[in-house]
Amino acid sequence: MSDLLLRPPATKGKIYDVTPQSAGWKYVSFGLYRLGPGETATEDTGGNEVILVMVEGKARFRAAGQDWGVLGDRMDVFEKTPPHCLYVPNGQDWAAEAETDCTIAVCSAPGKGGHAARRIGPEGITLTQRGEGTNTRFINNIAMEAEDFCDSLLVTEVFTPAGHWSSYPSHRHDEDDFPRITYLEETYYHRLNPATGWAVQRVYTDDGSLDEMMAVRDGDVTLVPRGHHPCGAPYGFELYYLNVMAGPRRNWRFVPAPEVAHLF
Repeated sequence: MSDLLLRPPATKGKIYDVTPQSAGWKYVSFGLYRLGPGETATEDTGGNEVILVMVEGKARFRAAGQDWGVLGDRMDVFEKTPPHCLYVPNGQDWAAEAETDCTIAVCSAPGKGGHAARRIGPEGITLTQRGEGTNTRFINNIAMEAEDFCDSLLVTEVFTPAGHWSSYPSHRHDEDDFPRITYLEETYYHRLNPATGWAVQRVYTDDGSLDEMMAVRDGDVTLVPRGHHPCGAPYGFELYYLNVMAGPRRNWRFVPAPEVAHLF
């Protein structure tokens, strides 16, 4: 199995704990909790800022010395409603207590202490179409470049209909040469509908030094350290993924793969 493909090692508790050390890069961390009613999760943010995304279910949160109440109303991610999220700056802590079965994503990258804790969504997040034809997909932007409440993080949800391509036309963001291109590490948290389905993700460089084609299942995580990274959902299987990106600057600039440059 590819080193870029992570399968869930458990069904409850902290399912993933991707760090710069485990991924072999510098900026992005990604964690995921699956909790049952009454179960809890607690973390210090340390040197990272964090966006907590309620992928599914409901949980009560305390963070940065405040009670944020119960977040979440999407019981199935494929409802496609806007997510409830919470931004927590570096040097703080957070705690969650599940009120229902829930899935909480922990998106992290270096913080600079420039922003206060705050709720994100569901207000202000609108499902938006991107692409056309069989490249159509639908986006919930949580914290992309237009939102200025983060120091490093770029976070978004993508829903790809069955039979469609996504993160396509193929593109890369693996050089620090702004404004032409920016260096951004990236994780994908994948879900499939139905859960027995599968999708594909390719990660490849122009020179062929990296070329991995991965079959992703419900709950898998993929790592994109460099190169182009398109996804495909076969007919009959709908694909969701949560993207986390970060690098030395908070801008998303990319370069298309040569073979698809004419599509931009």
